[in-house]
Amino acid sequence: MMKKEMSHTGQDGRVNMVDITSKGISLREAKACGFIHLAVETLTLIGEDRMKKGSVLTTAAIAGIQAAKQCSNLVPLCHNIPLSKADVTFEMRCDGIEVLGLARCTGSTGVEMEALTAVSVALLTIYDMCKAVDKNMEITGIKLLEKTKKPLKNHANHSISQCL
Repeated sequence: MMKKEMSHTGQDGRVNMVDITSKGISLREAKACGFIHLAVETLTLIGEDRMKKGSVLTTAAIAGIQAAKQCSNLVPLCHNIPLSKADVTFEMRCDGIEVLGLARCTGSTGVEMEALTAVSVALLTIYDMCKAVDKNMEITGIKLLEKTKKPLKNHANHSISQCL
């Protein structure tokens, strides 16, 4: 099996922001998920919107979307990507809440870090809002579910190198 080189380190071993100048513009989308284990009583309080700090899921959705938009400020070598869509949704389960994150853009690099960041911060927000009533919460399973790249139809797929 061929060993892949690390894209964020140069030949000299120094950290390196990947140069995406010559990459074409594509429709890019990523989906991620994660889970927070919660006590039944905590799930009831969330479901009935009775947490003292306010609406947990609304706050967590806003936090996750905001985090996706700020990803390059949090992850040092991440590109600043103008997102066309960021979304966070929730699935209540009997033992906790699954958080699903979506990020989409038209650009030269993928948006998986934005989707993963959205999920992570939404989960942390749930944790923060519930920590007074649930001492046994556990965040698990944060992972990328899907990453796609589709060429844009009727779009001038120019990169800066084609203009030089």
